Amino acid sequence: MDIVSYMWKQETSYMWLIPKDAKNQLTQGERSLSMSNLLLLEDDISLIDGLHYTLKKNGFCIDIARTIEEAEKRLVVIGKYDLLILDVTLPDGTGFEVCEKVRKQNKQIPIIFLTASDEEVNIIRGLDCGGDDYVTKPFKLGELCSRIRALLRRAGVSPQDKTNVLECGDISIDLLSCRVVLNNKTLELTNAEYRLLCVLVRNANRIVSRDMILNDLWDGTGNFVDDNTLSVYIRRLREKVETDASRPQHLITIRGFGYQWKEV
Repeated sequence: MDIVSYMWKQETSYMWLIPKDAKNQLTQGERSLSMSNLLLLEDDISLIDGLHYTLKKNGFCIDIARTIEEAEKRLVVIGKYDLLILDVTLPDGTGFEVCEKVRKQNKQIPIIFLTASDEEVNIIRGLDCGGDDYVTKPFKLGELCSRIRALLRRAGVSPQDKTNVLECGDISIDLLSCRVVLNNKTLELTNAEYRLLCVLVRNANRIVSRDMILNDLWDGTGNFVDDNTLSVYIRRLREKVETDASRPQHLITIRGFGYQWKEV
């Protein structure tokens, strides 16, 4: 028996059968992969409920978006997700459009399309625009979970990969794309400012001495960062991350010791 069996009805109602010991049917390797973060872009509420319930039962962490606009907001920090599930037909566009935009930023993240159409032209378009798999409705949810795990294994996703994104309160740093988002706004930082911010956020809510920062900012190419230069970097970074640089809420100076990034 599938972990979860899914049946599609013409009235767009859904039925699923979930054994009480469903979690125990997963292998150790499947449990590891099931810790992954997924984004589901789907506008059918009934299907959303079934998928959300099933994927959580299988241990996946899942975010939901019902429109392209919602998905784009969540994908500002794309490194947060290990796999995307995109419906093709949406109220404000198509899943193909989202896939094409994602592929301009990230070539590796696995993408699965969901669609009610099994026409060859749509399947070809989905795969050609960057999709990795194409699931036609109706489908069995157990099979979808297996396809997800297969793509995650192929992509080499593991719990250790979560270090690709630094998150602390209202700030997220995508270490793969070097993209920093604060309060849903992308920050434009210089290389030195970015490295300085990473040091501080990695040690959030702890005091970081100036010596420790200076050691981390030495870039390995012989470009020495002295004490005065560090002060300039701190001031410029503070101007970019604070609403009022004269009254900082994030980047705090601890006189006589160093600096602290406070989670807000």
